Amino acid sequence: MVTGASRGIGRAIATELLSLECQVTGLARTAPAFERDNPLLTFEPVDFSKLDNLPDKLKAIHKTTGDIDILVCNAGLGRFGSLEEFSAMQIRELIDVNLTSQILTIREFLPGLRRHRGHVIVIGSEAALAGARRGAVYSATKFALRGLAQSLREETASCGLRVTIVNPGMVETDFFNALDFSPGSDPDCHLTASDVASAVMGALEARDGCCLDEINLSPQKKVIDFGKKAT
Repeated sequence: MVTGASRGIGRAIATELLSLECQVTGLARTAPAFERDNPLLTFEPVDFSKLDNLPDKLKAIHKTTGDIDILVCNAGLGRFGSLEEFSAMQIRELIDVNLTSQILTIREFLPGLRRHRGHVIVIGSEAALAGARRGAVYSATKFALRGLAQSLREETASCGLRVTIVNPGMVETDFFNALDFSPGSDPDCHLTASDVASAVMGALEARDGCCLDEINLSPQKKVIDFGKKAT
């Protein structure tokens, strides 16, 4: 199961899993463009900002899918600015999507993942490693995800469940379409979604008994373009 599977990093991860003939369930607000192309992929529409309905929605999906072996928590929202520029509603939405919804998703599928000695992959961010200007709320959600992954790793190690957090730097995806900055356009100034998917596959393919707890990915150079306008 991959959350945020319709585009960007989530789509790249789902594509890698499908190439290995895994049965993949994608969760996202909109269906992935490649859904009809592969019978191994099923899609369930989920709006991770709607927390009141999310637990019941996840339970219904669980009844359809049964237990799963791999859960990739990738869904997320990007919003940046100084703290006083955020409304209370914007703060809540960022925390709901980036943190609380992912906690609820893991909670729903965790018993089966324990039984099957499965793997939880959390897609974090370089913002989980160090705070930065205009990133207080976003970084807070990613720091919290990192704490979640670390704690869950300690709680579940004895049953064979593996937990990995992947913290990429700036990835060239449409994540930046609605933002007023983007990574540099040169290939060594940004990561690609495939880079992140490859790191995820490396964690999943580690031998039983070996867990890659945390993977940090960075472009060779850190270049940010502040000359663009949000679309």
